[in-house]
Amino acid sequence: MKVHYYGSVVVLLGTRDAEGRANLAPMSSAWWLGQSAMLGMGDRSKTAQNLRATGECTLNLVPSGLADAVDRLADLTAADPVPESKAAKGYRFEPDKFGAAGLTELPGEATGAPRVAECPVQLECRITAAHPFGKGCTAFEAEILRSHVDESVLVPGTAYVDPVAWDPLIMKFCDYFGEARNLRESTLAANWRMPRGRLDRAA
Repeated sequence: MKVHYYGSVVVLLGTRDAEGRANLAPMSSAWWLGQSAMLGMGDRSKTAQNLRATGECTLNLVPSGLADAVDRLADLTAADPVPESKAAKGYRFEPDKFGAAGLTELPGEATGAPRVAECPVQLECRITAAHPFGKGCTAFEAEILRSHVDESVLVPGTAYVDPVAWDPLIMKFCDYFGEARNLRESTLAANWRMPRGRLDRAA
């Protein structure tokens, strides 16, 4: 296999550079455990440079309805000059990623990193460690300091995301997918006593 990119949630990663300029980058090499996330980034990216410079970011989890906005960022970079490897793939310099994507910048509350108003889940994070990973990449550990979750995707009266209401944009082998559909009841969810929310109405 040349590529192992089986599918994960698309994240708009908000950062600032050392001069305070906002950057927004789509990525899908992220996973969560407890109150932390692991973020896989190429070392030459402007986002990786910002993470090292400021130690802060926001993870804005993208709903499936924002596929067009994410795609408008696909061939943009905040790096100036554009690295040769990216220029060869058609990337161009764009200092205003929020404007280019048609998205709204919100200030962070626990960090200085920008949030995306249109994303119903926004996680403000502090980078706690950076691990070399593979060739030319780094896995950044991000501690979640504050979560902003729109009530429309919560199980009413709880601090749990409703798995039916939350319809994330998924990237599989560089293509976009998304549809909230419950396939069957989960033994794990039952054992963990997870609230069912709209799953009860969908059954």
